[in-house]
Amino acid sequence: MQPSSLGLGTYLGSQDPATGAQYVEAAHAFFQAGGTVFDTAANYRGGHSERALGLAFAELPREEFFISTKAGYLPMSDGITEESQAEWYRRVLAEPGILAASEVLDGCHAITPKYLSYQLDTSCSALGVATLDLFYLHNPEHQRPELGPEIFDQAIRKAFEACEGFVQEGRIKEYGCATWNGFRVPPDSPEHLSLENLMRIAEDVGGPNHHFRWIQAPLNLAMPEAFLAPTQRFGDREMPLLEACQLAGIQVQTSASIMQGRILHQIESQRARFADLFPGCTKAAQIALQFTRSCPGVTTALCGMGRKAHVDENSPVMGLPKLPVDVLNSLFEN
Repeated sequence: MQPSSLGLGTYLGSQDPATGAQYVEAAHAFFQAGGTVFDTAANYRGGHSERALGLAFAELPREEFFISTKAGYLPMSDGITEESQAEWYRRVLAEPGILAASEVLDGCHAITPKYLSYQLDTSCSALGVATLDLFYLHNPEHQRPELGPEIFDQAIRKAFEACEGFVQEGRIKEYGCATWNGFRVPPDSPEHLSLENLMRIAEDVGGPNHHFRWIQAPLNLAMPEAFLAPTQRFGDREMPLLEACQLAGIQVQTSASIMQGRILHQIESQRARFADLFPGCTKAAQIALQFTRSCPGVTTALCGMGRKAHVDENSPVMGLPKLPVDVLNSLFEN
């Protein structure tokens, strides 16, 4: 199954039933429009996003859609039981021995093998699937400043070992790292992630046929670092993330493709400039998505689409030819 060049994201929205019902409707509309990629996370909308997608997936043929989810941030609720965050943590994680308080960083983040296994089971149950196509460590760079490079690498190694085990058990097909700052910031930043280093760890753990095959990083017209900034050293050269991923054979999902809508006003104010460069795009959101999906190395540009109206506006972009790289570069020339 070929992943669609746009993917439906589920980050934003309240946790009420009406919002969930809108996501179900949007997911069905996206699938009917030819979209096959759906992205979520354990903590999105307190777990409600996974359950909304699960309702949508119950009516879709499993072999015809691709689902990615993430574990790392603690949901701090099951979205069903009325209890405090502390009570939820004690009942669900501490008392069963899944996650000790000393293993939680910043009071909200964990990537220990037991916690990842627990969250994987919880996510599969919510999504109504036996096997996940893609399982991400969610913003692992969150831990790097506190742990330091060496201990952080040890934590990543253990997480990758767990993920390779999940593959062998048939619980996931592939895994990766979904990030916000990790691949955008320069190498001297405490949060910096080196793709080359992650690949090395994956090969040590899983051999040449390891299943670390995806990354997720933000990319949009206002945050073009993955396309332009040489934040990665691969071999003996410095290069942007997308170029490094192409050399490494890593597939890329981009997040924040329309910057949660905040970039649209700026695009509207420059509509005349974009008109000739983006043929077939009649809406600001379409222009934003066409830029991101056209960047070489991008497999799928994710966009939050919590309503059918969002799908109706955005999905036509999937039918457009991608823009040439010289057009993309021209957008950033003085």
